[in-house]
Amino acid sequence: MIIDNTIKVTDLEKSLSDFWELAANKAILLDREYDTSQGSPVFTVNGKYTTRGWTEWTQGFQYGIPLLISEATGNKEMLKLGKQNTINNMAHHLSHFGVHDHGFNNLSTYGNLLRMANQGIMEASREEKNFYKLALTMSGSVQAKRWTNVKDGGYIYSFNGPHSLFIDTIRTTRILLAAHKLGHRMLDENDQQIDFLQRAVTHGLTTAKYAVFYGEGRDTYDEWGRVAHESIFNTNDGNYRCPNSQQGFSGFTTWTRGLAWAMSGFTEFLEYLNENHIKFEGLDEVKATFLKAAKATCDFYIGNTSSDGIPYWDTGAPNIHNLGNYQERKAEIYNDFEPIDSSAAAIGAQGLLRLSNLLKDTEPDEAKKYHQAGLTTLKTLLTDDYLAVEPSHQGILKHSVYHWPNGWDNVPKGKKVPADESSMWGDYHMVELCFLVHKLTQDKYYTFFDNIS
Repeated sequence: MIIDNTIKVTDLEKSLSDFWELAANKAILLDREYDTSQGSPVFTVNGKYTTRGWTEWTQGFQYGIPLLISEATGNKEMLKLGKQNTINNMAHHLSHFGVHDHGFNNLSTYGNLLRMANQGIMEASREEKNFYKLALTMSGSVQAKRWTNVKDGGYIYSFNGPHSLFIDTIRTTRILLAAHKLGHRMLDENDQQIDFLQRAVTHGLTTAKYAVFYGEGRDTYDEWGRVAHESIFNTNDGNYRCPNSQQGFSGFTTWTRGLAWAMSGFTEFLEYLNENHIKFEGLDEVKATFLKAAKATCDFYIGNTSSDGIPYWDTGAPNIHNLGNYQERKAEIYNDFEPIDSSAAAIGAQGLLRLSNLLKDTEPDEAKKYHQAGLTTLKTLLTDDYLAVEPSHQGILKHSVYHWPNGWDNVPKGKKVPADESSMWGDYHMVELCFLVHKLTQDKYYTFFDNIS
């Protein structure tokens, strides 16, 4: 990435204003046109949302989008759309025992509603607020129960099974942190109490140790900030076995959306520990570990993206060498070799901005670098090259990639790699990124745990 050190958040105000109008129109369009009997919308094909029966992890993004738009703009139609659909359609996600995605589905919906209710943005009775709190604590309990112990820790296991730790889950642990903040008491066998914070911290430490690399010689391809999508453990003896990947090229290359989940996940976790005045033995070591992981992944992102802040889908993709020094050029959306992934950019930019916020008092020069890198990326994403400005396109952010190794992504006619399509996670995180920067333009800030009480 070639960081633009001149751009300011206020320079993006006009683009953000236009973005909110576009995003609201797309939320209405999708609600009107999408056939919910298909299942949750996942990604677009020729600009129309379709489903893919892997796991139910994207519906919360669909309904969370209008809630964030409403909070940013005061649009009551968006509030009604997000609230009614959450109440009518999200209950089964609270008791979904088969996924690691509760922080995605349920924080985006019930969490946003509780934040808005507690701020007085929308009217809500005490009973309604308690309903949202109950939803969050039950979701946190279901997620915390999905647990594998290993020799030196443990983790929330992925939908692949108890042997599998996904990098994605570092961000979805925020549902455990929300349940912790709400003071919920979770009981297991023989009334054993499960500590949400301890379980989330343990998951984070295991992720930082095994899924993130630091150039310390773990393997031939160990590099500062490299990330493995999946870490495999032997559940019989609790030993770590190897890195792996489901959606990236291999366990020894970096799938950039997984990288972005780590960037945003570790920084959010640090914000929670700092701003809620958490105290426990070993806290300083935990913070140091998470900060190291956050810095490493953000540095790797900056060093392995195109000049305008947009990454290709995997930094070790088999044909990426044909693109030469791609870090010195703008992302080539319609190249013949490997697809870019705008959703990784939307998620990763938020991690860059959050790391900047964490470092502003202690490492101001580094904070400036990460801040400007985040704004450089957002500036690119807010252009017509990336926004789905076509009125009939149901997405918000184009050029997202889902699962290129499986061949699930649509390749436009006459092209050789996926392009022009949107995903629910890309759309949501673009909206959330813009919401964060919208707050920054007002000298305010946004975290998922604001007004969760």
